[in-house]
Amino acid sequence: MKTVHVVAAVITHEGKIFATQRGYGEFKDGWEFPGGKIEPGETPQQALHREIQEELDTDIEVKDEIEHVEYDYPSFHLSMDCFRAEVISGQLILKEHEAARWLAVDELNEVSWLPADRIVVNAIMARESPVRDKNSMV
Repeated sequence: MKTVHVVAAVITHEGKIFATQRGYGEFKDGWEFPGGKIEPGETPQQALHREIQEELDTDIEVKDEIEHVEYDYPSFHLSMDCFRAEVISGQLILKEHEAARWLAVDELNEVSWLPADRIVVNAIMARESPVRDKNSMV
């Protein structure tokens, strides 16, 4: 099975996360974190910077890696590195996606994520869930 190496940006701003809806291809209408394929000779961070510039006409600062996903789709294996990112300049103009939303962590389940991106969503939600005090009544 062919392996596709990609990167994705979990772009954050004021406590919200940027989600995009695919406008083309086999997974059209599915929600994902923006990004794309790593080109030969690029680091994942360089690829992510380039992809966001191409797809959203926006310059980002790539931060720490928050999740690595290995996922088998029916026709290929996806290897995806997901990084937290912040907008440096630009307006997040949709060039390839049909829609986008800013979602708070507790709103992440409001869209239909693609399977590999769902793994990232679950990791984000697990990290962000409040820790309950053992003496709490909740």
